[in-house]
Amino acid sequence: MRTLGNILWHIPFLGFVNAILVWLFGLLLMATVIAAPIGLGLMEYAKFLFWPFGSAMVKKDDLKIEQNQAWKTYSTIVMILYFPFGLVFTIIAIFQIVGLCISLIGIPAAIIVVKSLSTYLNPVNKKCVPKVVADELERRNAKKRVAQHLG
Repeated sequence: MRTLGNILWHIPFLGFVNAILVWLFGLLLMATVIAAPIGLGLMEYAKFLFWPFGSAMVKKDDLKIEQNQAWKTYSTIVMILYFPFGLVFTIIAIFQIVGLCISLIGIPAAIIVVKSLSTYLNPVNKKCVPKVVADELERRNAKKRVAQHLG
């Protein structure tokens, strides 16, 4: 007979299942071609879920990645159509966060899901990068803000 403690012990390890499901859903959307921007974003998000403490999700604009203007426009249109689905995924993720916070072992996994809620809402034009790259981008943005305030 399984006890509640045994069940709660396995909750954080379901993150791999979540990552695989997100990757497969992204692959399915890539196969439709119409929803390719969302599929690409979800596949990048799955990469993040596989290695969450060593990576981060950043916008492609922050990375200065050149994109075709037609692709950016199409991505924006698709993202607007995706928003209701992203809202549902975000609500599901919030329930997942609450469930993970029931045990001490689940709290680190809950932190990962909290960090990535914005990606559920808008996976379009996001890239999974090593954490050091995201930290450097933050440092550069902070330096620009300080320079603006100091004149």
